[in-house]
Amino acid sequence: MTLPHSPGNAGEPQASQAVQVHRLEHRQEEGQKEERHHSLHMGSSVQRRTYHSSEEEQQQFSSEDYALAAALALTASSELSWEAKLRRQTTTVELEERGQRRVGFGNDLERMEIAFLRTQRLLRQRRDWKALRQRTEKKVQEAKELIELCSGRGPWFWIPLRSHAVWEHTTVLLTCTVQDAAAEKPGVPGSPLNVRCLNVHRDCLTLTWAPPSDTRGSIITGYSIELCQGDSEEWVPCHVAPGGTCRCPIQGLIEGQSYQFRVRAISKAGSSLPSKASEVVVMGDHDAAQRKTEIPYDLGSKITISKNDFEDAVTIPSAPTNVHASEIREAYAVLSWEEPRPHGRAPLTYSLEKSVIGSGTWEAISSETPIRSPRFALLDLEKGKSYVFRVRALNQYGMSDPSEPSEPIALKGKPATLPPPAQVQAFRDTQTSVSLAWEPVEGGTELLGYYIYSRETGASEWQTVNNKPILDTKFTVPGLRTGKEYEFCIRSVSEAGVGESSASTQPVRVKQALATPSAPYDFALLSCGKNEMVIGWKPPKRRGGGKILGYFVDQHDSEESDWHPVNHQPVPSRVCKVTSLHEGHFYEFRARAVNWAGIGELSAPSSLFECKEWTMPEPGPPYDVRVSEVQATSLMLQWEPPLYIGAGPVTGYRVSVQEKGSEEWKPVSPDATSGTHLRVSDLQPGKQYMFRVQAMNSAGLGQPSVPTDLVLLEDKPGAQEIEVGVDKEGQIYLAFEAPEAPDFSEFQWSKDYKGPPDPQRVEVEDEINKSKVILKEPDLQDLGIYSVVVTDADEDTSASHTLTEEELNKLKKLSHEIRNPVIKLISGWNVDILEQGEVRLWLEVEKLSPAAELRLIFNEKEIFSSPNRKINFVREKGLVEVIIQQLSEDDKGSYTAQLQDGKAKNQITLTLVDDDFDKLLRKADATRRDWKRKQGPYFQEPLKWKVTEDCQVLLTCKVTNIKKETRFQWFFQKKEAPSGQYSPQTGDGLLSIEKFAKEDQGIYRAVVSDDRGEDDTVLDLTGEALDAVLTELGRIGALSATPLKIQGTEEGIRLFSKVKYYHVEYMKTAWFHKDKRLESGDRVRAGTTLDEIWLHILDPKDSDKGKYTLEITAGKEVRQLSADLSGQAFDDALAEHQRLKALAVIEKNRAKVVRGLPDVATIMEDKTLCLTCVISGDPSPEISWLKNDQPVSFLDRYHMEVKGTEVTITIDKVTSEDSGRYGIFVKNKYGSETGQVTISVFKHGEEPKELKKM
Repeated sequence: MTLPHSPGNAGEPQASQAVQVHRLEHRQEEGQKEERHHSLHMGSSVQRRTYHSSEEEQQQFSSEDYALAAALALTASSELSWEAKLRRQTTTVELEERGQRRVGFGNDLERMEIAFLRTQRLLRQRRDWKALRQRTEKKVQEAKELIELCSGRGPWFWIPLRSHAVWEHTTVLLTCTVQDAAAEKPGVPGSPLNVRCLNVHRDCLTLTWAPPSDTRGSIITGYSIELCQGDSEEWVPCHVAPGGTCRCPIQGLIEGQSYQFRVRAISKAGSSLPSKASEVVVMGDHDAAQRKTEIPYDLGSKITISKNDFEDAVTIPSAPTNVHASEIREAYAVLSWEEPRPHGRAPLTYSLEKSVIGSGTWEAISSETPIRSPRFALLDLEKGKSYVFRVRALNQYGMSDPSEPSEPIALKGKPATLPPPAQVQAFRDTQTSVSLAWEPVEGGTELLGYYIYSRETGASEWQTVNNKPILDTKFTVPGLRTGKEYEFCIRSVSEAGVGESSASTQPVRVKQALATPSAPYDFALLSCGKNEMVIGWKPPKRRGGGKILGYFVDQHDSEESDWHPVNHQPVPSRVCKVTSLHEGHFYEFRARAVNWAGIGELSAPSSLFECKEWTMPEPGPPYDVRVSEVQATSLMLQWEPPLYIGAGPVTGYRVSVQEKGSEEWKPVSPDATSGTHLRVSDLQPGKQYMFRVQAMNSAGLGQPSVPTDLVLLEDKPGAQEIEVGVDKEGQIYLAFEAPEAPDFSEFQWSKDYKGPPDPQRVEVEDEINKSKVILKEPDLQDLGIYSVVVTDADEDTSASHTLTEEELNKLKKLSHEIRNPVIKLISGWNVDILEQGEVRLWLEVEKLSPAAELRLIFNEKEIFSSPNRKINFVREKGLVEVIIQQLSEDDKGSYTAQLQDGKAKNQITLTLVDDDFDKLLRKADATRRDWKRKQGPYFQEPLKWKVTEDCQVLLTCKVTNIKKETRFQWFFQKKEAPSGQYSPQTGDGLLSIEKFAKEDQGIYRAVVSDDRGEDDTVLDLTGEALDAVLTELGRIGALSATPLKIQGTEEGIRLFSKVKYYHVEYMKTAWFHKDKRLESGDRVRAGTTLDEIWLHILDPKDSDKGKYTLEITAGKEVRQLSADLSGQAFDDALAEHQRLKALAVIEKNRAKVVRGLPDVATIMEDKTLCLTCVISGDPSPEISWLKNDQPVSFLDRYHMEVKGTEVTITIDKVTSEDSGRYGIFVKNKYGSETGQVTISVFKHGEEPKELKKM
């Protein structure tokens, strides 16, 4: 520690100063010891009177305690610091001065006593440590219980505070700003704040809160209030308050119960997150203390008397008094009254009545719960009406008379928000904060505080600074971006909501506020003559946020008592030549820095320098050793050459480094450095180093420079780098931005660390916090290292960049593109055909300015819009289009678009000739015809065929743009097909062909027409199309084949499969028996029908047993079906064959009437009836005739004749009696059969009955 220098002690040695310092420290420590001893003594006395610890009761030490105390004593005796030794020496000197020096005998008894006292002290410390450990364990247990208790709440977070550089002995206030949590739903407002419970009574209270600072663009329409009763931790909605107020009465609460409340803000976007819960409040009679009186007596004693003690005789209470409105708002009024006096000891409740002014009637006011407090919120009053109220008191004995009516009460209008504060001013504070101050708003008790908002200059949205209203009229806004300009505004907050914004402040740049600089330090003698000296020093560590304008230097001759100024005007540099000195005298110097804020602190005096001319051959010390571009493993050193060069010129420099904690200086490199700069690399990250420089000449090494300050090797987060690029004018530049740069600081550029770049080759442009070096004519001479340092900055603000040939070439290419810009082509010429057959030629480039120009050249002539050719140029989209209404041969050729936008140009050409043009012309014509076709009804879907799973062929189409009069027709081979269907509702056409065959091939056509036009669609089902249909039919038919079935027949055994369709030409079949292909022969026959494929085995034998396979081929589709004709399957089929064969023999030989008899026969009387029929049977059957189921006797007129298989019955001269049903009955051993006929005889002149029926 260095004390300020004064003339009175200028000549005292430094050791005396140190002794004085330690004397002062020793006295302070002695005083503190006495105070601690006194307080400890008092505390111990009190402690002994109150309790005794287990250690104090026992007052015994174990052997382990003694061993530990001995070890601690040995350790303590060996770890005596140099500060303790110095303090001991200081105490000894002080005692000697007072004549109170302690003298020890130095014998064994004294040493034993000292050791005993030390051991006792260590044992007491040991005991204290045990007690401390017990207290620590207790605290740990309490912490664990607290963690368990808080496990149900949200997590706690450490909130980092922003860093500051502060001056010594200044008061520091640490603050932080907490932002709202993210909303559950975007757009909902923030949470309300500062929820408080006021006017707490037995069953009601008033809840207040502050509106949220950020509504996120939504107007607050109301507030939802939730309560939590006791320790339930369950939040229940209890009330909804309107949006124009932040105050609400809560009623119906339970006396003696505790409550907490929280509030949510509601808008059209939704509900906010809940506010922080209010403090716990317990419902009760908080006016009970006012009913008690304390009467003092007997020197400090008191007697407490309650008014309730004098009301034993009261039963029915008297009427309440002073009924009045204690609070009137827009949505409610709070009615208050005084309790009746006297009211008795019994608990009271109240009943309220209201009357509208002018009505003359009283109406009871209902309440869900009994009213126990002398206060009630009226929530159902109508606006615009005036009311009077009265109150009655009730207890267990009865009801009081009504009170006197209140004064008329009416609801107020909507409360107005408070005006914004005036004269809001912003001031610079630190590198990341701004201070605000404003005039207070006259709001009285309605003012809840202020909300502050900020935004960067030029931004549109305001950001909330504080989420909780502040009541002060000044505030420091933290967390701002250094070097950026901000605007601020303030809103007043009241129960009516957040008011209008104040006028925004003037933009203020975030920088450290100006202050006077700290003191210079580390003075050095740079050169010395007989009566003059040149001194240098380091700049202040704190420049005060502004440029150092110069220094005032004082000198002091050690043989004199006074200091004398060296200069009366500030010295701009940190090197000062002091003249008119006395040779051989010793001088010391001190200085003050000056900036725009004033003169800074006075430095400590320098060391004493002897004024004696330097004649040594070695050079003097280099000076102004600067450190810049500090990174994790490297930095840049720069210095100025020595002013005194000795016997010869300086030939080089040696740079040395010293690590923190070491006293050894090591050379950075084995070889000397020729220049006045050096990049030091391969350092260890995170360590601190000092550097110094020595010049050398032919005589050797000179004096070392003043060492640099300790430098910490680390990569600074957010460190600025030099930006290299090309501006919009095509100029190559190197730019450096330093938002934290002090006012009036300078950006010092250097090329290869040899001084400023050549002004003939570069131009330097400086802006606020930014500097740019522009290369005038870039070439190889501009390659090298460009470095920049910001002057007057408290911390190193520097950077460098090496410009290489490769990078320069890229920059020059980009510069050429910018100086000779080309409009960027996004899409070249495109050709589209529009709906009505128009041809659209278009291209797209980047977005153009409103001043962009277009020249369209067609076949070397500029063209413009015309009726047949429309030209559009949309600059904001970069679109050029040409629409040709009807393309023709006149439009054949080349189209060239010439674009210019400022300096940027481009030219794009399209050639439409030869085949490209012919194809485009045909396509445009077809599109135009199709558009015309679609003006009336037209086919949206043309005719197409489809084969269903049932092997039906469906022809379908779809019509659109139809109306009621639209007509639809089907045609096949130019003939109308009436079987076709059409649905006017859906426009679907359908023609179904059940069994498609060759006769169905041909041309199908569908026609739709009305008064707007006609359209048709044609489907040619011949040739390849027919083959495709039949192939598909065959494929589906093959897939439809059922598994093979076995059937016994009269001729043998039959295997067959049913199909839905079979076509001989498009479906092929093959049968296999035991994998051997079968061919039709005498015993095996194969065949097909339209729905069946079969194989017939005639006269089956055992050799016919085995596996049979049917292979069906339809195009590429092949399907195989198998059946096993053996075992039971063969036996069953053979038995069935034999049965059917026997039945066939019987059927063949059975007696039968084959033909000849009609169903009815008519004949006129007296005619001869002759009926003949053919019979069969083997053996020949027996024959008999029946009439009306009775045998016919062949006598007289009845005759029967048999000739082979013909049998004839004849009736001569028929009469009406011969009418009836006749039958011939034939019979042999295999069976019998009857043939019948009805005979009708009619008289002469009559019409037969059968003819009458016709």
